[in-house]
Amino acid sequence: MSDPRIALVAEGSTDFIVIEAALKAILQRPFVLNQLQPEPTRPEMGGGWCGVFKWCQEFRQRGAAHIESDPTLSNFDLVMVHLDADVADKSYADCGDAVVQAALALQPLPCAQPCPPPSDTVLAVEAVLRSWLGISATGSKSLFCIPSKATEAWLSAATLPANHALLTGLDCNLHLETQLAQLSSGQRIRKSVRQYRKLAGVVTAQWTQVISHCSQAALFDQQVKSIAQAFLP
Repeated sequence: MSDPRIALVAEGSTDFIVIEAALKAILQRPFVLNQLQPEPTRPEMGGGWCGVFKWCQEFRQRGAAHIESDPTLSNFDLVMVHLDADVADKSYADCGDAVVQAALALQPLPCAQPCPPPSDTVLAVEAVLRSWLGISATGSKSLFCIPSKATEAWLSAATLPANHALLTGLDCNLHLETQLAQLSSGQRIRKSVRQYRKLAGVVTAQWTQVISHCSQAALFDQQVKSIAQAFLP
């Protein structure tokens, strides 16, 4: 059996690294992960959540009823669309006038709900994503990956000591990226591809710890395992 082919639409390269590390822990077998967004050969799309919006807009314009039925995606065993839950606190105006106009008939932003529980805001972001894609639900080979409030929560749960103060209320912390960069030199994590790559193996090795601290990591684990039943030996 050939290695499963997985596609990922993500906000950025550091998110790609963390999600890939999680998949290694969940699947425990080789796979090929294709980064559809950000796409280096298409700089006009940009990165961040605005880039995800533009990718979804192109998908919606192709008119596929489901992610799996889109001819550009049908050969993948799993397609994941990532968006951090902190997007619920953003505005379409953050991405410029063109995005504001394109989003007029879509689910509104901001859409944040009180946290805890993190699940209420995640559900609101899922509704936003479905409207961006023009679909009613994900299908048998697709899922949304929505860390709360960001993938830095997963990284923190894997790398920080068990009693660290930042692990309290981790799923609801909107300032985690800044706080990680301000830690003492032995624990400091700055958002860079180089440092995230160095820590990727820790995320894989400590994945059980991550899902114990982060409810959305636990949900992602369950969803991937469910879909993977079709291609796991």
